[in-house]
Order: sequence, then C-alpha cells, then structure tokens
Amino acid sequence: MTNEILRRARELAPVLRERAAEIEANRTLPAEVVELLRATGVFGMCYGPEWGGPGLTSMEQTEVVETLAYGDASAAWCAVIGANTGIYARFLDQTVAKEVFPRLDLVVAGLLQPSGRAERVPGGFRLSGRWSFGSGVKHADWVTSGAFIYEGGEPWAAPGSKHRHDSRQFLVRREQVEVIDNWNPTGLRGSGSCDYTMDGVFVPEEHTYTFATPQGRSGPLAQPDSFTRAMCGVPLGVARAALDHVREVATTRYDRMAGRGWSESWRVQTEVARLEAAFNAAREGVYGAMRRQWAVLSAGGTLDDLAPTERAAAPLSWLHAFRSSRETVSRCYDLLQSWSIYRSSPMDRWLRDTAVLAQHLVAQDRILQSAGAYLLGSEPEFGISLGLV
Repeated sequence: MTNEILRRARELAPVLRERAAEIEANRTLPAEVVELLRATGVFGMCYGPEWGGPGLTSMEQTEVVETLAYGDASAAWCAVIGANTGIYARFLDQTVAKEVFPRLDLVVAGLLQPSGRAERVPGGFRLSGRWSFGSGVKHADWVTSGAFIYEGGEPWAAPGSKHRHDSRQFLVRREQVEVIDNWNPTGLRGSGSCDYTMDGVFVPEEHTYTFATPQGRSGPLAQPDSFTRAMCGVPLGVARAALDHVREVATTRYDRMAGRGWSESWRVQTEVARLEAAFNAAREGVYGAMRRQWAVLSAGGTLDDLAPTERAAAPLSWLHAFRSSRETVSRCYDLLQSWSIYRSSPMDRWLRDTAVLAQHLVAQDRILQSAGAYLLGSEPEFGISLGLV
C-alpha cells in the first residue's frame, strides 16, 4: 500500500502541474482536484494497521508530499493538512475517533494555535472565535481549532498544570463553521487558507484533545511533533521542480552572443551544481533527522533517548528546508533571468509559493529560539509542538 500511494502521487503530479494555473486562480482546490488527491490514498496515509491503514513512516509521508508538490504546491499543502487526520485520531479516545472518522479518507483542517475561547458547560464547551489560515477548510469534513479554556468567565487551568491558562483542540463538523473568503495572498494561492469563525458552538468533551496525551497506539506518530514533519516535503518538492526546470531549459537554450549552448556555460554549470549541493544537503538533513528519530521511537524509546543535538535536529531541519528551498527557487529565477518574469513561466509561481511557505510558523525565527533554548538548557517558546519538552 505504501508503494501504491507513492505511485499514484507520481502519476498525479503532472496532472497537478497542468492544472496549477487553474488551482491558483480558484484560490482553493477545485472539487475534482480534491477527489484526485483522495484517490491516491494520501488523506489516509497516517493511519496505522490497527485502523486498516497503510501506516506510512514520516519519511514515506514526506516523500509522497514532495512528489505532489513537484506538481503543485497548494495541492501538496492541502494533502499534508488532510493527511494529518490520521495523526489527530491518535489523540482522541479511540472509540470516539472511529465514530468520528468512519472512513480513512476524511479530511480535518483548521488552525491548531489557541485563537478561540472555549467556555466550560455541562458535557463539554461552547466554542467561539475567529481562526486564520484554515488551509483546506472549504473541502474539509471536520475542523480542529485551538482555544483557551474558561470556566465561569475566568481563565481555567487543570490542577497541577504548569500553565496558568490551559488550551485544547476542539473538533467540530465543517457545517458548524462559517468560512470567510479572504484568502488572496502572494503565493500558495490555491490552498484556500481562509479565516473561519464559530459563535457558541457546542463541543462535547469527547471531541476535545491535546497533543500531550495520546490515546491510541503508541509509537513514532503518537508524538506532539508528528503532524509537522511531512510539511517540509512541500518546499522540497517545489525546489526539486525548479532545479529540474532549470536543467531542462539549460539543455535547450542557445546563447547567441557567446556562441554556445547554456549547458556549456561556466556560469550556468557552477550555479546548477551549487544549487544541487545545497538542495541535497537540506533534503538529507530532513530525512536524516527523521530516520534517527523514527528508529528510536519505533524501538520503544522516547524522545528523551535522543541526544540534545539529535532532538533539535528535526525542527531545525524543517526550518532549513523551508528557507533553503526559497533561496534555491530565487536563485533559479535569477539564473533564467528575464525568462522567469512572465506568468506563463512556472518560475513565477514557484517564487511566490516558496516566499509564502517560508512565512509559516515552522520557518520562523521563533523555531530557532526554541531549538537554541533547548540546546542551552533554557525554556523553548514552542517546546511541546516541536517535541522538545
């Protein structure tokens, strides 16, 4: 099944490339494209065999995402968001999770950061607020949203909590959410990452969860950082596409002023080699950190069994993949010069997509702070979500 999902992703990638302009103009994935993704099995790739799922490793998930991003970044971004449904299911009560997700191809979208307000009421919570960056929310089946908890109008924290104000994740049906059609960014335009709101929606207690307490089968994917790992497959896939495009152009273009083909140009040769080296190093950094982490966790160990440098390597490799992919695409754009500037060139879209991807939380300086603080024995700002605490 693992190889089958990757095979289908490879077959779909050129279709996504052909439809990239349509996806971008639509500002969200067309329904037909969502179904094409669903047919690959990508939305169910994080479910384990106890669910009847393929149980792809983090490395295999990332390779699938890279492959889809080679076709279109927005489609791949929505694919990895939807695929995380199988990870969220591990943090819900398993009986409830199987009621909520009767099929393995349902999609959960939403913003995990606690941007809402959840007031305790008998049997659950009343959830209100506005959340940004709901990638794929228009085609989602369920929406998960982070919110701070209140009781009697006052901030609430569990006894013994190290936080003065606790937050949780709240799972609601898509039809209970009002989507605000405000997604009109520079790049990643087809991801439909709209804002959405809720006003007093009742969420039963059993439809809430935290990433600190997995409920399902233990293992490498029952970790608080597991839903962020494959995301870097998107910028890596775009960078690979840009590099291959440059090589294709270089083998066909002739420099009349120099009287030789681009493939014979010292400038082109050295820049292509330099960019390949940078890409290979960034990609191996991601997969190397994943393989080490996966080996420890699949053997029954915990993140505490990793050396500090090994444990920090994962979030640092994600950040580096996002940022270095943006640089790779930018330099490819410069290498092709004025041929890159037209909307008909894929370089234009790749430049804008990677610029927006590099603004994501996992590519921000606060990740450097969190990893650096951890390495120095201080307090990471985003320790739990990065698996550092």
